[in-house]
Amino acid sequence: MDRKNFLKSLAMIPLSTQVMKLSALEQLTSSFASTDLMPVLFVGHGSPMNAIEDNVFSREMKAIGKKLPKPKAILMVSAHWETKGTFVTAVEKPETIHDFGGFPRELFEVQYPAPGSKWLAEETQKTISTTTVGLDYRWGLDHGCWSVTRNLFPAADVPIIQLSLDYTREAQYHYDLAKQLYALRKKGVLIIGSGNMVHNFGYVAMAPGYEGDFNHPFGHAWALEANATFKKLIDTDDHKSLINYKTYSNALKLAAPTPEHYLPLLYTLALKDKADRVSYFNDAAVAGSFTMTSVILSGKLV
Repeated sequence: MDRKNFLKSLAMIPLSTQVMKLSALEQLTSSFASTDLMPVLFVGHGSPMNAIEDNVFSREMKAIGKKLPKPKAILMVSAHWETKGTFVTAVEKPETIHDFGGFPRELFEVQYPAPGSKWLAEETQKTISTTTVGLDYRWGLDHGCWSVTRNLFPAADVPIIQLSLDYTREAQYHYDLAKQLYALRKKGVLIIGSGNMVHNFGYVAMAPGYEGDFNHPFGHAWALEANATFKKLIDTDDHKSLINYKTYSNALKLAAPTPEHYLPLLYTLALKDKADRVSYFNDAAVAGSFTMTSVILSGKLV
């Protein structure tokens, strides 16, 4: 089943089953003074319907959001913004982008009016030294972003920018680039990667007897193996194997036949501090070939 037809099929699923003046500038930058390290997240975002449904995954995201320290701003790395080159959004009022098709009108009516942050865009631009980072004034918040933040921060009162994925570069490039963002954790910035550890449309299948329920837990054997392997490599800090996942095993190769949903995980892991603990939430496979497994890196239990 291809992506287009799969997304159309999800539309049939019932909703019940399926985030200046100089003095003013000084005030703004002082609000980003050094703080304790903010946590870092990787969130398996799954179906866009998780943004509006009351289900096990959305409830867990909401619970995590209540436990997180309130960030001064969010830097989001979403699977759904790929560019040639690296960019950050710098718009004052980001548009809520409905970058999908075939879903109920209710989903297209969702607006997530979080403000942007020109300061964080420029700070990110300055922080990354290994490549040129462009300021983008056209992209808004795609569903890989707002389907997550709408659950974590439903008030939409935290400024958000997005960092694009350069589709011309390999995994090592993304990991090395992400490491440079570490200083932002000390400035009240919550960095979130949004994708899915296991994401393969070619092997979509619903659990037997639950053909209409995308969120009913079900995973092919290789998908469950891949998910368990990813967690083992994360727990042992084997980032080299995670970067070179395509050569690690056939299960990992099947897990991410294209890299865009996997790369946000590397952005999260690259920011790990020696004091960080690793914890997981929404750790389940769905639709046979997807996992919702999400990761928190924090020095404190969340």
